Amino acid sequence: MKSIWVVDDDHSIRFVLEKALAREGLPVRTFSNARDMLAALDDETPQVLVSDIRMPGGSGLELLAKVKARLPGLPVIIMTAYSDLDSAVSAFQGGAFEYLPKPFDLPRAVELIRRAQEESQREASEQEAAAEVPEMLGQAPAMQDVFRAIGRLSQSHVTVLITGESGSGKELVARALHKHSPRAEGPFVAINTAAIPRDLLESELFGHERGAFTGAQTSRRGRFEQADGGTLFLDEIGDMPFELQTRLLRVLSDGQYYRVGGHSPLRSNVRVIAATHQNLEDRVRQGAFREDLFHRLNVIRLRLPPLRERREDIPGLARHFLQRSATQLGVEPKRLSEAALAKLTQFDFPGNVRQLENICHWLSVMAPSQTVEPKDLPTEVQDSSASLGGGASLLASGALAAPVSLDPSRPEAGAGVGFPGQPARSAVPVNGGGNGSGNSSLSEGGWLSDMAQEARRLLVAGDPEVWDALTRQFEAQLIITALDITRGRRIEAAQKLGIGRNTITRKIQELGLDV
Repeated sequence: MKSIWVVDDDHSIRFVLEKALAREGLPVRTFSNARDMLAALDDETPQVLVSDIRMPGGSGLELLAKVKARLPGLPVIIMTAYSDLDSAVSAFQGGAFEYLPKPFDLPRAVELIRRAQEESQREASEQEAAAEVPEMLGQAPAMQDVFRAIGRLSQSHVTVLITGESGSGKELVARALHKHSPRAEGPFVAINTAAIPRDLLESELFGHERGAFTGAQTSRRGRFEQADGGTLFLDEIGDMPFELQTRLLRVLSDGQYYRVGGHSPLRSNVRVIAATHQNLEDRVRQGAFREDLFHRLNVIRLRLPPLRERREDIPGLARHFLQRSATQLGVEPKRLSEAALAKLTQFDFPGNVRQLENICHWLSVMAPSQTVEPKDLPTEVQDSSASLGGGASLLASGALAAPVSLDPSRPEAGAGVGFPGQPARSAVPVNGGGNGSGNSSLSEGGWLSDMAQEARRLLVAGDPEVWDALTRQFEAQLIITALDITRGRRIEAAQKLGIGRNTITRKIQELGLDV
């Protein structure tokens, strides 16, 4: 643990603070003047600095300025006499964490230093976390494949085609390819070919000469020139007008192009990365995309999976976006309750990662409390029901590994599956067993099939609370089964279920279980 540094020419002040902080278990280092303290910074850094404002050989304000220049994040507490309030104002303007008036109350001084220490630790942890956050997040196997591909392409100049749904992060992949390429020192220039009017797109790409068309009063460099020596990212390439595809093909083939209205060829020194949410093979068959251009772009293809195919990444992405939104807004980051996180994880996210980021920013502004509950989520998430496929994938991932009964009234908890008015059937193992597959199909029968039948019955009957009703049954039976196995020991049951002990206690109360 780093020390608390105290600088004061008054020995009694140093002695009192050193003893008080030592009683709190805080390491302390004291200095009688600013010169010695600044010299000590060459070897180590404090966690908090407490300095007197008036000392021989240099004032506390001068010391504050020098320390802030070297360690801008270090909390500095300035000690000042009541008659030095003007100096205290100057201290705040210089970046002091707080000022401590003399004579001071010792417990209050220790409390203030504690707050400064916590602030220092928080800032250090945030900086460490920020340094550890990669440019792209994802533990799902499909994302790991993308990361491996980026690594393999890191020393290549080859053209890459990125495919994936809107909002899945295609530009992030393009930027990562550029950052880890030999062209990383060059510019990265992005253009969305679908967002620029057809009659302006040619000039945007290739530039134009003065007088080339009405309004062209000066010459203009196009994106190919701007990206010289670097990477040009052509987003939504599938929407590029057919006539411009010919010009792009010529650049990719010959490495030369002309500005609009120009007569001198320009040499292209650009790596092209293209992206689309469309099926280019279909566009080629429809005659809307040149086949030769398709093959020129499709040298290396990276498919970016939609978020619903990488649900295990949603918790990590949500935490990252909530933290980033909080930093932007200057507030404490919101936290997702387990129930809210489950809702988010089950949502299909038609807008993919971009939609999740927008939701997290919305929650940072609109959620009424620090902990986000399901009722705080946007309407589209609350009203959605997770697909059975999505639920099966969660089960297969190991979150819920044991086959259990969904009917709390059944005494043989864990023996099979029962819904109201239905006989129990033998459960199909979710992890392992049978054919070795971790994802049992609904067509195979078993408890997933029973759940589907019961859900269908309730939906057809127009039950307005299908989701809540089945979820409560499911959660109740999980808890009852776990407690039966652990002979009523809640902490052990929570550990087996993979939840916290507070969560299992809260769920027992919410569900009204008599256990």
